[in-house]
Amino acid sequence: MMANEREERSRTPVPTNEPDWLTLGQAAKYLGMAQSTIRKWSDNGRLPAFYTPGGHRRYRRGDLDQFLERGGTFTPRRAEGRRLILIVDDDDRLREFVRVNLEMEGYAVREASNATEGLAALEDEPPDLILLDVMMPQVDGWEMLRRVQERHGVGTIPVIMFSGKVDDEALKRATSRGAQGFIGKPFNPQDLIDSTKQLVPT
Repeated sequence: MMANEREERSRTPVPTNEPDWLTLGQAAKYLGMAQSTIRKWSDNGRLPAFYTPGGHRRYRRGDLDQFLERGGTFTPRRAEGRRLILIVDDDDRLREFVRVNLEMEGYAVREASNATEGLAALEDEPPDLILLDVMMPQVDGWEMLRRVQERHGVGTIPVIMFSGKVDDEALKRATSRGAQGFIGKPFNPQDLIDSTKQLVPT
């Protein structure tokens, strides 16, 4: 959110004592996240925030509920002309780390914390590339890859797989199953950016 937009919103009084409006601390507790994360997502428009005349943030409970319904990620629509990347990983910190790096390179990024959310995101808005973790609870990355290909066709949406363990067998498995790349964790973010650019240039 630009500074002038925040100033404009701060001129609009919002209730400070009604249950539908939460402070930054209350919103962070409601979502189970750090206040710094909520603040950052407000600043970049990922989570709607309103400002009191004194400049304090207030969050509408309905917006937070929508955030939770979307699996803990407020999903901005793809900006015109930007390539959309879908990150599917159950590690919140890793997703944020990857997202920040890709957004700095000019990509639009959507996050999903598990395969179910990832498949729902695909139906909502197919991405240009999927970054997919192999090891996830319940439905792992291999099964999600199979379902993506079943619904959209092999190779229709490029996929780069992640894993904490990289060996020849895993690499062969990824290639044989139609993935366009395989990267081990922890990884150099520049390697990920380079791989993304090769498959879907900005």
